[in-house]
Amino acid sequence: RPFAGLPFRRGGPSGRRPRGKDKQPPTYEAPRSIDEAVGLMAASGGAARILAGGTDLLVQMRAGSLAPGAIVDVKRIAEMTTIVEEAGGFRIGAAVNAAEIGEHAALRRAWPGGGEAINLIGSKQVQGRASAGGNLCNASPAADSAPALAAAGAILTVQGPKGRRELPVEKLHAGPGRTTLERGELLVSLALPARPPGSGDAYLRLIPRTEMDIAVVGCGVSLTMKGDTCVAARVGLGAVAPTVMLVEAAGAALAGSRLDDAALEKAAAACRAACRPIDDKRGTIAYRTKIAGVLLRRATLVAAKRAGEH
Repeated sequence: RPFAGLPFRRGGPSGRRPRGKDKQPPTYEAPRSIDEAVGLMAASGGAARILAGGTDLLVQMRAGSLAPGAIVDVKRIAEMTTIVEEAGGFRIGAAVNAAEIGEHAALRRAWPGGGEAINLIGSKQVQGRASAGGNLCNASPAADSAPALAAAGAILTVQGPKGRRELPVEKLHAGPGRTTLERGELLVSLALPARPPGSGDAYLRLIPRTEMDIAVVGCGVSLTMKGDTCVAARVGLGAVAPTVMLVEAAGAALAGSRLDDAALEKAAAACRAACRPIDDKRGTIAYRTKIAGVLLRRATLVAAKRAGEH
């Protein structure tokens, strides 16, 4: 019962909600095409919110921190709810739930790190509804999917009143809770590219508890090996800055090396240098900075092992 305790008006105007005693519940819309969804978002004047799994949206509404004028449910749009193999890679609809991604055998073989990051979103029950697209658009600095997808070189497709455009996943976030999506735009899908032979990826995070907690630091590494030499590498970091980061200096330190201690330390140092964390109850600035380098080393070795298996 995803809408339990939340009143909705079906159909009708999608403008901003009135305040005070005349306040009305949001309208509920269920478009069957992306064009229709974009039209509803644009017509709302910025008051509408997308519903995919609702694991963030409904919590925020119940807490009173968000009061949208309209809910646009995109789960009836085929392009946003399917996984398609294309050009040797995969296109994942933004509303595909985490459980379905985890059960896609070909995708998990090609991108095990990306898959394991997405499957860290909440509990098993939450994963049946939560989507990778929603996790990205919630724009939490600690989102598990973002560092792994940045390392993977994932490309997002968004559509709005001005048409379609593409952007790298690391360009989506503008700050905590904020994205670079323009008014009326929505995330349609994310694409994972084809993998060269000898490629592997991994995602590791540090959390205070054993499961279902928010990352203190998250690190994704994707690399391609030719024999004992790393010929290409990408590194993504999360929870150590206002937005996810693609740490290009760390990837450059790994590329061309045999992943020896010197290369790993150079890459770890690049990660530490890139960090811009905060002190909070989960960790200090110094602790988060140190752990970023530790996770880089560990995730790189896991990714290299997986590369040797392909």
